[in-house]
Amino acid sequence: MVQALPPRPSARSAVPAFRVMEILAAVERLRAEGRDVISLSAGEPSAGAPRAVASAAARVHECNDHLGYTPPLGTAPLRRAVAEHYERWYGLDVSPEDVAVTTGASGALVLTFLAAFDAGDRVAVCRPGYPAYRNTLAALGAEVVQLDCGAGTRFQPTPALLDAAVAAHGPLQGLVVAGPANPTGTMLEPAEMAGLARWCAEHGVRLISDEIYHGIVHGAPAGATGPGGGPYRGASAWEHDRDAVVISSFSKYWGMTGWRLGWALMPRDLAAPVAALAGNISLCPPAAAQHAAVEAFTPEALAEAERAVEQFGRSRRLLLDALPDLGWGGTAPADGAFYLYADLGAQLERHGSSLEWCRRLLEEEAVAVVPGLDFDDAGGHRTVRLSFAAGPEQVEEAITRILRFQSRP
Repeated sequence: MVQALPPRPSARSAVPAFRVMEILAAVERLRAEGRDVISLSAGEPSAGAPRAVASAAARVHECNDHLGYTPPLGTAPLRRAVAEHYERWYGLDVSPEDVAVTTGASGALVLTFLAAFDAGDRVAVCRPGYPAYRNTLAALGAEVVQLDCGAGTRFQPTPALLDAAVAAHGPLQGLVVAGPANPTGTMLEPAEMAGLARWCAEHGVRLISDEIYHGIVHGAPAGATGPGGGPYRGASAWEHDRDAVVISSFSKYWGMTGWRLGWALMPRDLAAPVAALAGNISLCPPAAAQHAAVEAFTPEALAEAERAVEQFGRSRRLLLDALPDLGWGGTAPADGAFYLYADLGAQLERHGSSLEWCRRLLEEEAVAVVPGLDFDDAGGHRTVRLSFAAGPEQVEEAITRILRFQSRP
């Protein structure tokens, strides 16, 4: 009798681990040991959810009569509130039926990738870029085409880069963009978004725009405003292409990371597939979070979120002012979100790689920073990402510790 081979993990599961999450685990361990760790690793706003949202969640749990399953794509009140949000921020006419509420933006990405692409489809992503795009696409059987987006294009894709990718790899079926982007914080300006949307329409490519950091903007492009001259929040793909998918979330602007609640604006052809997939994969998004999140769109909650954005701006200024003393190489523009993406420059001569620099910084000075390897599998050994979502006081102390670490012989 031939001995059968034991079961094994699937080949599709062999994706790289997200180092940010590993670093968070190390931070938790060191804090449990009594170390005073400053974490500039996760993109997690320190202020947390607006008070109105937290109070609503407490009422929902106290009553305990709204915590059953909801419809797969979210409750009607929340879908309506998200749709109205697009009128206020972008002047867009969005129907509640266009909105799919999901288990975080991550859930929206998985549902979108499943609904929009078949195994073997070519989907372009930016390098450096958020690793979950390429890793999730790869696990689902897509062929990931990485676009090298460096300082020359402000770390964003261009039609020229897409033309080159098609020439090298063949026709694309999808393009994933983000503005502000993770890890660079670089915005997609309105004209750039319009150009990418036009290229995708001309080539039959599905555009997926991750707009999770919209609202966290540190200075708008020249002439860019919101509806009626209001604040500029970012360039949305749906301003140009209703066949695009827009991904967003309550995690960043509203500081609701652990609530695991996001959404997608769906083209009509994807509405039924996304609904069917959502009902099978997650049944529904978290019910309590949905009921509470309606309060995120109240004037009081929006004012709290704006105050948090002001604090991000203060933290950003501290880091930018410290760059000459830090002595690193080039940095991304950091014009949105709450990240600084930097080349370590001369520090690489002492430490060899960003991974070793981050390891020693955490060990010696209890400051957690993420090496660029998560975001760029080609040049990430030179770079680091600092999240300044922790607040100005933490950032200021972190800078002091980093300078002390780098001054040691």
